[in-house]
Amino acid sequence: MKKKPVNITPEYIIDVILRRRWYIIIPFCLAMVAGIIYAIWAPKIYQASTLILVEPQRVPQNYVRSIVTTSPGARIATISEQINSRTNLERIINEFHLFEDPKYEKLFNEDRIDILKKRISVNITRGRGGNDAFSISYQGDDPEKTMKIANTLASYFINENLKSRESQATSTSNFLDGELNAMRARLVAVEGKLEEHRKKYMGQLPEQLQSNLAILERLQTQLTDRRQSLREEKNRLALIEQLIASPPPASPPRAVQAPAAMGESSNLDTLREQLSVLTTRYTPKHPDVIKIKKMIADLEKKARKNKPTHNTATQAPEIRHRSPMMNEHLRRREEIRLAINRLENEISETQAQIATYQNRVEATPKREQELTSLKRDYENIQTAYNSLLERKLESDIAVNMERKQKGEQFHILDSATVPQRPIKPDMRKLLVMFLAAGLGLGGGIVFLLEYLDTSFRRPEDVESLGVGLLAAIPVVTTRKDRVLKRINQLLSVVSIVISFTLLTGFLLISFKGENAVFKLIGKFIEL
Repeated sequence: MKKKPVNITPEYIIDVILRRRWYIIIPFCLAMVAGIIYAIWAPKIYQASTLILVEPQRVPQNYVRSIVTTSPGARIATISEQINSRTNLERIINEFHLFEDPKYEKLFNEDRIDILKKRISVNITRGRGGNDAFSISYQGDDPEKTMKIANTLASYFINENLKSRESQATSTSNFLDGELNAMRARLVAVEGKLEEHRKKYMGQLPEQLQSNLAILERLQTQLTDRRQSLREEKNRLALIEQLIASPPPASPPRAVQAPAAMGESSNLDTLREQLSVLTTRYTPKHPDVIKIKKMIADLEKKARKNKPTHNTATQAPEIRHRSPMMNEHLRRREEIRLAINRLENEISETQAQIATYQNRVEATPKREQELTSLKRDYENIQTAYNSLLERKLESDIAVNMERKQKGEQFHILDSATVPQRPIKPDMRKLLVMFLAAGLGLGGGIVFLLEYLDTSFRRPEDVESLGVGLLAAIPVVTTRKDRVLKRINQLLSVVSIVISFTLLTGFLLISFKGENAVFKLIGKFIEL
């Protein structure tokens, strides 16, 4: 039979809903019941979170500089790795008796640790006042344990941050202390080298150069004076030798020389003095030296020719008996020889001293270079030592600041509380799904039945066929029909009440949690 055309109006829709209400109410109630059962019996995962604020350093940076240079994000990442370590996760499992349900009996310990690791999450956010903050979340099937574990993790974060900062500050201080000791040892070693250099090369140091030059000049003067004295003594010796070699005659008249002889003797003495002076300045081959020697030789030859002769009888007593003057000449000759020896020794000593001081003066530039190098090393090490000492003092202050918890800290802003509704499954999405399923199933059944229904229920249905309608006979109801209708209406009201009750319960479970529903039911039963 051809499907009759339907004129859909609001009245028609209401009529269909009322007429086929059971096809809507029953699927809706079944969907609500199924949803409530699933919401109650499905495994639930709760989440508890603790918000931690990164509190800045309390002491101004201008007064105390922190030596902990790692950023809060880096420290959070490091502590997160420590929290997710095997040892720490095993401690949490044992402390809170996790995974003791029979469904976890067949799991290996590694699997339990992996599950627990996935349940912990750390998210960095921006806290109140623009400061850095982060939240620590834990997911579990027990709301009470979930809250406790989240707070425990937060406390662990705070304690580990304090330990980490103090450890970093202490490590830095210990490192600087070690470097300071090493630098101090190097400084002492260089000081020892400087002291050893000064002791080893005493007299050749740069600050002693002027003193050495003054002493050297004085020794040069002494050498010149002693050489002059030596020449004079040698001249005296030569004169004495001449006097000894040419003794005066025995008789007084013969002892007196002629004026010419006295002049020659005086010239001879003068030439000898000149020769002594020239030999100190020039070599024996110098023309002046040769000329003076020739003149002396001529005068000596002439003096020997003019020397008076004595007979043997007269000389014999003179040989046998020296005159007092001869003895005086001999004594003076010995004195002069001793003086010459003394002067020669003094000249040798002075020359040795001059050589010593000359070597000192010549070695002074080299010693100055060595001393400059040592002083430069000492100054560099001293500068580095002072810098390390200053940083060591700053690090000690920073360590005390960390120990007194005046540095940057993690502060709990919002503690974890017992979660009221689970995050898995999502009850709101579950409510929408089952609500849509119940209404969709009922509406689909109604639509299908209406689509397959070929009966005429309204005058409009007959008129839509193009057939004239003469009259519409109303439904004739009997007593039995009226009783059934009342029962049907009563059942409809009851079913609608049940539907709204189920919907309300599902809503409460979705938004307040099943515990709130159970408490409400308990209070209703007590009433």
